[in-house]
Amino acid sequence: MVYKKYKKIAVGGTFDKFHDGHKKLLTTAFDLGEEVEIGVTSNAFGGLKGDIDSCKDRMKSLKDFFWDKSNYTVMVLDDAYGTTIFDENFDAIVVSEETEPVAVEINEIRVSKGMSPLDIVVVSFVLADDGNPISSTRIRSGEINKKGNILK
Repeated sequence: MVYKKYKKIAVGGTFDKFHDGHKKLLTTAFDLGEEVEIGVTSNAFGGLKGDIDSCKDRMKSLKDFFWDKSNYTVMVLDDAYGTTIFDENFDAIVVSEETEPVAVEINEIRVSKGMSPLDIVVVSFVLADDGNPISSTRIRSGEINKKGNILK
């Protein structure tokens, strides 16, 4: 068996317009964790970002990407923290540069509850052809595709 740095690792997001940045984030979590819990924002919580695909469709995209894996669970997130502020078994959280502040908040909450803080693994943005980060917002606007190629 391949040694993994962490026993249980968390990763979360909206995962709308599933793109190369999402793939890098999730692949990092799988590379580091024996068990990966993936939180996907609910329609209500994720919908705060605008017109996004349904939670069911976004979860299907994740499962399709990891069709060959079995060491994960996918759950719905109704807030930014999910089970990380209750489950003491997490060792680490994988976040993007954009969501690192949320991981810091999670650790503050965990410590205030007498729980161990999580190791925070920050994954750098995947850049589009123009040198700016690939994002679901840019894909929705038709500016780039999921690989970061410029469309207009």
